[in-house]
Amino acid sequence: MDEDERIISGESSGSAEDQTELSLRPRTLSQYIGQEKIKQEVAVYIKAAKKREEPLDHVLLYGPPGLGKTTLAGVIANEMAVNFKTTSGPAIEKPGDLVALLNELQPGDILFIDEIHRLPKNVEEILYSAMEDFYIDIVVGQDATAHPVHFPLPPFTLVGATTRAGLLSAPLRARFGIVEHMNYYTKDELTEVVLRSAAVFNTKIDPLGAQEIARRSRGTPRVSNRLLKRVRDFAQVAQKDSIDKEIVDYALRLLQVDEHGLDETDRKMLETMIELYDGGPVGLATIAANIGEETDTVADMIEPYLMQIGFIKRTARGRMVTRAAYSHLGIEPNNQKNY
Repeated sequence: MDEDERIISGESSGSAEDQTELSLRPRTLSQYIGQEKIKQEVAVYIKAAKKREEPLDHVLLYGPPGLGKTTLAGVIANEMAVNFKTTSGPAIEKPGDLVALLNELQPGDILFIDEIHRLPKNVEEILYSAMEDFYIDIVVGQDATAHPVHFPLPPFTLVGATTRAGLLSAPLRARFGIVEHMNYYTKDELTEVVLRSAAVFNTKIDPLGAQEIARRSRGTPRVSNRLLKRVRDFAQVAQKDSIDKEIVDYALRLLQVDEHGLDETDRKMLETMIELYDGGPVGLATIAANIGEETDTVADMIEPYLMQIGFIKRTARGRMVTRAAYSHLGIEPNNQKNY
């Protein structure tokens, strides 16, 4: 997890920087910006669960990185007024790690597992009975003295987050009663995010400056907050009283973030596909090798947004660059290609 995916758990170091990071995250559904459909549905589920005095059903949040899955999980815990325990799939290496986490839960608590698709298979299998019937069976002892122990658990809510829902096994996915897809944000929603974050930073920002940052934020709140921090640095050094569109344009031009939010890596991917493969079709692994990135990085961080804005498309034979991308890059396409 990067710094913008830092978990809200109440176990803060207490530093000023930590408190600023935490304050960027809303605490209630009313403060949470965007994802309106999900908020409406989750509000109903939370209200019903509280009326029944039951824990919320298990929740799966999936979608591209940076859209607020961790934040929403923390908001759900706050709205339910329960403890919020956090971990990630790669951090749980063996069944004993999961058992230790589950043993610490109190009735109604929320256990958040980020990157849940990366849970080891033997750990995932323990979750089945824990999620469905609130118990786990563990084996104590070795060889001839080994014997199973039935270990009851308090009713709890598992909130899983993943950027790759297709990698979840069918048995695990079926045990989530609430499944929500996180969508990219609109420019207006991101403008609201930028204005709110600027207020948290105690930084003045012009509405046009906020809109320009939002326009270049790839539909992602995490990116908008990152760009705001960097533009704030430029504005401070330039001794600007407020962040305006002029300083935003200047800073993001130096940071090589263009008007569509594409950065150097995005352009490198598109240009590589055009120059080496005539715009495609080309396989994902081949693209990753050519631009020096991991396949998962391309699949999770780069490709989804380029597809969202219509700059690449998937075909049965591989990825292809679209005419819109050629136009954006100022490259004349091969007219014989079928785009």
